[in-house]
Amino acid sequence: MPAHSSTKLAAPRRLLAAFNCRRYPSFRSAFVTVAPSRAPSRLDLFSRHLAPKPPFLELNTPFSTERSARLVDDQGNIIKPRSPPEPKATPKTAIEAEPPAKMSNQAPHPALLIPGPIEFDDAVLQSMSHYSESHVGQPFVNTFSEVLTNLRKLFLSTDPAAQPFVISGSGTLGWDQVAANLAEPGDQVLVLHTGYFADSFADCFETYGVKATQLKAPIGDRPQLDEIEAALKENKYKIMTVTHVDTSTGVLSEIKALSELVHRVSPETLVVVDGVCSVGSEEIRFDEWKLDVVLTASQKGIGCPAGLSILMVSGRAIERFKARKTRPTSYFGSWKNWLPIMQNYEARKASYFATPSPQLIHALDTALKNILARPVDQYWAAHTATSQKVKKAVADFGLKQLASKPENQANGMTAIYLPEGIAPPDVIPSLLKKGVIFAGGLHKEIASKYIRFGHMGVSVTDPNRPDITKAIEALKESLTEVGYKA
Repeated sequence: MPAHSSTKLAAPRRLLAAFNCRRYPSFRSAFVTVAPSRAPSRLDLFSRHLAPKPPFLELNTPFSTERSARLVDDQGNIIKPRSPPEPKATPKTAIEAEPPAKMSNQAPHPALLIPGPIEFDDAVLQSMSHYSESHVGQPFVNTFSEVLTNLRKLFLSTDPAAQPFVISGSGTLGWDQVAANLAEPGDQVLVLHTGYFADSFADCFETYGVKATQLKAPIGDRPQLDEIEAALKENKYKIMTVTHVDTSTGVLSEIKALSELVHRVSPETLVVVDGVCSVGSEEIRFDEWKLDVVLTASQKGIGCPAGLSILMVSGRAIERFKARKTRPTSYFGSWKNWLPIMQNYEARKASYFATPSPQLIHALDTALKNILARPVDQYWAAHTATSQKVKKAVADFGLKQLASKPENQANGMTAIYLPEGIAPPDVIPSLLKKGVIFAGGLHKEIASKYIRFGHMGVSVTDPNRPDITKAIEALKESLTEVGYKA
C-alpha cells in the first residue's frame, strides 16, 4: 500500500480503537498488546470486534443445560468420549446384523425414546395431513368440540364448572397461564421442587411479579408430606404447584395425598399440577382428587406432535380468576380472552380470538380417540407394566436410578445413572447406531452422570412395535462396548 494511503487510514484506526476500548473493555488489552512496529490491520480490528462475548443472561433452558453440563465433570474438566476397544473378529449380533424391524408405515428412523416428544401412531400423523379448512367453519368447530369433550374423559372430570383449554403453544405456556391468570403481583406461591422444571416454574412466577418459595428435596427424592404441611402452616400461599413427573430426574410425586393435605391444612390454596411428563402415562383423577389445574402438552403421553398447550381447570380456579383485582398480566395467555372461546368451541359454536392449528387439533382428536378406545385405566396399566420391565432390566445391568425409592419412580420414563467413568457421550452415539435415541442428563448438578429413557405412548401400547425390547438390548450392548461388565 502507498505511504500516503497508510497515513490516511491512521486516524480512522485510532478512532475505531478508542471506540472499541470504551465499549468493550476486553478489547483494550487485546489492542495494546500489538507490537509497536506493526499497527493492527482492519481485518484484525473487525475480527476482535466480532469475537464471541458472554451472553447478557445465562440461558436457563433444557437444551443449553443438556448440551453443555453433561460434558463437564465435577471439577469443570471437559469429558471426552471414551474410545471403544478394538472390535474382535466375531459375528455381529442380531441387533446389528439384521435390518431394523418396520415399526410403522413411516419412513425408517431410529426409535425416539426420550421423555418427549415420543413416537407417533400412523393414524395421528395421517390426520396431520388434513386439507386446509377454516378455523371457524362448522366441521372444524365440531372436531374441536370433540377434543374438549374427550379431554374431560382423559382427566376423568364430569364437573360442568370445570373447563379444558387447548391453545397453540408448548407445555411452558401452561406455566404462563397459571402465573398470569391465577396469581397477581405480590402474591405468594409454594413450588415443590423435584428437579429442573420446578426452578423454571418458579422463575415464571417471578417474571409476573409473584413471589415463589421453593421447597426442595435431595436429587432423586421429593418433599415429604410433613415438610409440606409445615410450610403451608407457616405462610399463606395462593397456589401450591407440584411437578407430577419431573423430566429431568424421573421423580414421581404423589398427587392424591398432596391434594388431600392442602385441602385439610390450607383449603384456600389452589392445587396446580405440572403434568407435562405425566398425563397419559400416570394416573390422574381430576375431580376425585380435587385438583384445580393440570397443565400438559401434546407431545408426550398423549402421543400427538408438539405444538399444543393443554389444561384442565376446575370451577374453583375459574371463579378465583374471575375475582382477581387486576387484569391478567399476559395478553395471549389471558383467560379473559380464551375462556369464552373454549366454552363456545365445546358448545359447537364458532368463535375467534387467535388462530388455532386445525391440523394439530385433528392430530389431537385422533390421539385422544386412540387412548379412549379402552378404559383409561388400561392405558395407565400398560405404562406401569412397561416401566417395571425397564426398571428390572436396569437393575439386572447393575445400574441405579436417580429415583432410588420405588414410590418415587415414574411410569413414563427412567433416569439411569451410568457406571463410574462412563458419560452420556460414551453411549448415546452407540445407541443411535443401533436405532435407538435416548436423552442425556438434564439436571445441572449431575448431568454428566446419567441418561434418560422415555417409554410412553405407542411404543408402549402397540404390541407390534419392538421399541422397548430393542432399547433394552441396545443399552446393554452399548455399555459392554465401552468396557462395562454387569
